[in-house]
Amino acid sequence: MAGTFSQIYIQIVFAVKGRENLIGKHWKDELFKYISGIITKKGQKSIIVNGASDHVHIFVGLKPAMAISDLVRDIKNNSSNFINDKKFVKGKFSRQEGYGAFSYAHSQIENVYLYIANQEEHHKKKTFKHEYLDFLQKFEIEYNEKYLFEWIDE
Repeated sequence: MAGTFSQIYIQIVFAVKGRENLIGKHWKDELFKYISGIITKKGQKSIIVNGASDHVHIFVGLKPAMAISDLVRDIKNNSSNFINDKKFVKGKFSRQEGYGAFSYAHSQIENVYLYIANQEEHHKKKTFKHEYLDFLQKFEIEYNEKYLFEWIDE
């Protein structure tokens, strides 16, 4: 009996509600490990999770039976609950609606990994808004400005 084989690599990007700088340096590694655990428990491959104070990048090896939207929903809900349960922020932490999902070839894994690993350094030169719009243009994704994230003045 023949099996099903796949290699689907997806970078997922989503933001903190209101694009506030709420992901703290002293607890972000714990958050990113937690997100990686969610991915693993869903039977997917967590390659790297990193980000900045206002957004998260996830690079995942996705099995075809898992819908990206279901995985992102679970990551966003569970990680927001984790932050709130740990009381890492004052008030209620939540994510903005929506996300970006961008696919890559196996030969691009190292470059994407390094890009995500260097998020803090990267954002010293480029804002999240410019980064996200660059992704949309690079991947030739049509979009309407009014349906993008809520941007803070940058």
